[in-house]
Amino acid sequence: MRAARPGKRLRFFFEDEARVGQQGTLTRVRAPTGSRPAAVRQTEYEWVYVWAAVEPATGASVAMVGPTVDTGMMNTFLAGLSGTLAPDEHAVLFLDGAGWHGGKALRVPPDVTLATLPPYSPELNPVERLWRYLRGRYLSNRVYKDYDELLAEAAAAYDRLDAETLKTVCACPWLERAIQA
Repeated sequence: MRAARPGKRLRFFFEDEARVGQQGTLTRVRAPTGSRPAAVRQTEYEWVYVWAAVEPATGASVAMVGPTVDTGMMNTFLAGLSGTLAPDEHAVLFLDGAGWHGGKALRVPPDVTLATLPPYSPELNPVERLWRYLRGRYLSNRVYKDYDELLAEAAAAYDRLDAETLKTVCACPWLERAIQA
């Protein structure tokens, strides 16, 4: 990879999408022994998708919140990632095999290379842990008034993350060892 891109600094990102909706997520909460804490559970059917690419080594990330997942949205996301790269940088983006991550209509910028993770291996994608973190701290046990509030709260939850939190939650020791080798 380095030989194919002389003079470029390689940056390794992991990408994934998560659906956040009015169905919500219930999580565990602390409560006195013997008590039964009440939790709200909404049963409406609107949702948004949070797209994120995280560089575990630095905690840098690019994210967007949108109404769906499809190739058009993937093109928008890739253009956004490319726009954050310096002229001397090249991003290697690890992602799963979702249908919108490939295909004829996908436009991959020249400064981004896609690398598909093996099928059925979410444990290799550290962004999967990020979704659990966001749901557990900011997006669970909630009721959203409408789609606009859901969209705003999903974006606000991601905006609460800083580089140190992303480095911790998305730590990827196997990638660090591979880069050093």
